[in-house]
Amino acid sequence: MSAALGTQDSPADQRSRRSGGREARGVAQATDNIQPVRAGLEGGSYGPLSENDCERIHEAVLTLLETVGFANAIPSCIEALKTAGAIYADDGRIRFPRALVLDTIKRAGRHFTLCGQDPKHDMVIQGKRVHYGTAGAAVHLVDVEKREYREARLQDIYDAARIVEGLDNIHFFQRPMVARDIADPLNMDFNTLYACVTGTSKHIGTSFTVRENVKPALELLYAIAGSEENFRARPFVSNSNAFVVPPMKFAEDACGVLEACVAGGIPILLLSVGQAGATAPAAIAGAVVQAVAEVLAGLVYVNAIKPGHPAIFGTWPFVSDLRTGAMSGGSGEQAMMTAACAQMAQFYDLPGGSPAGMTDSKLPDIQSGYEKGITNVMAGLSGLNLVYESAGMHASLLGFCLESLIIDNDMLGHCLRCVRGIEVTDEALSVDTISEVCLKGPGHYLGNEQTLRLMQTEYFYPAVGDRFSPKEWNEKGRPDIVQRAINEKKRILAERFPRHISKLLDDKLRARFGDLIQLPRSSMGG
Repeated sequence: MSAALGTQDSPADQRSRRSGGREARGVAQATDNIQPVRAGLEGGSYGPLSENDCERIHEAVLTLLETVGFANAIPSCIEALKTAGAIYADDGRIRFPRALVLDTIKRAGRHFTLCGQDPKHDMVIQGKRVHYGTAGAAVHLVDVEKREYREARLQDIYDAARIVEGLDNIHFFQRPMVARDIADPLNMDFNTLYACVTGTSKHIGTSFTVRENVKPALELLYAIAGSEENFRARPFVSNSNAFVVPPMKFAEDACGVLEACVAGGIPILLLSVGQAGATAPAAIAGAVVQAVAEVLAGLVYVNAIKPGHPAIFGTWPFVSDLRTGAMSGGSGEQAMMTAACAQMAQFYDLPGGSPAGMTDSKLPDIQSGYEKGITNVMAGLSGLNLVYESAGMHASLLGFCLESLIIDNDMLGHCLRCVRGIEVTDEALSVDTISEVCLKGPGHYLGNEQTLRLMQTEYFYPAVGDRFSPKEWNEKGRPDIVQRAINEKKRILAERFPRHISKLLDDKLRARFGDLIQLPRSSMGG
């Protein structure tokens, strides 16, 4: 593993680098003050599973891998796994002795960094450090003003990326939509990646349809990084890889992609996306067991190809509404399931990534707010390292909304504040402050030195959320949060054109890849 992937910043370094304040409020800040919320806060105060529960899930997983195993492995997968110690049987299934699984867990890559193109966006993935981001494969964009859905386009992916670039509480950008205006799979994969990496300097997650589509993508990434060596040292893109078709079967094309990405130096998000009651057991514990078993099989696969390669424990079991069979991404059951998956990642001390924020609501409304808030805060409190699909999603992953990115950035700020929790120190207990106010002062804390000092570091303030009094709200024309988000979206898309990839480099990329790049220069502000 490269040095960059193993580098960690101390908490003090993280705090000092992300320090700052709200100048408009006119409060002077000490140099050691920090933002009230930031990437990488430590969660872990909530867990639906007991220690004994985790042990029982672990034992069930080992039993399944050893006795049931996986079907449909491609020849290169079979060869790699057999060499590692797996058993390929006459029934066509490949099984994993528990000693092999346990040894792989012990030797697997962990405590690594997912890099941004800009190092300020690097994410140290370890322990219970929490990061929120986007993801998904929505086929529709939500047009809030018309209250309707239309097919998602390549331009929408680029627009989403450049909105996320300026949202502090969305820490990474995995492509959230499918470009329905591009039919050819190679062109779609390549242009999706191009739109993402040009739209934001944060870490990117993307996927590829088939193995052959990885090569031109690697050429693009190596060119942007300056060399293959530079990219391998600081890989700023990871591959979202659904290598398994639940229950317990390998996905042929995705396995080919996995092998090509590992060879090319791209970190892997190992995805198991069973749906409880359909492609996974209806029992929540059983759905977690299957997801963990499937991802651990993928971990053995990756490490059989390249020991220690950075791989994310991507247990993504989804919930069904058993009355209809439809996905129910905003449910309380989904919130618990995601938190349980975070606990199992921590049980193995593996970097974990699971979904939350997948509201069933079709628009940014009250239902959207409570479903996203509940699922995202529980994921954060559980200490999940990477919370995917946490912003912008609607209709259980079928729709994506640009305005919701802006609203959800506020929501995620509140979630992060809950993750941070309450610091209990001698100073925070405030005995001297209370004594001073009650015995010597005005009998209130307005204007108190402690109040002025902590208002920027202890409290989170929403950007578009409404905290006006009814009188102020009426005087300001009765503003609505959705309309404020619409206005902010329009402002951002008119003004923000990221330039972390220079025009000179982009000219070289367009000359090198020719007509393969389909995002017009005119749509990128130049």
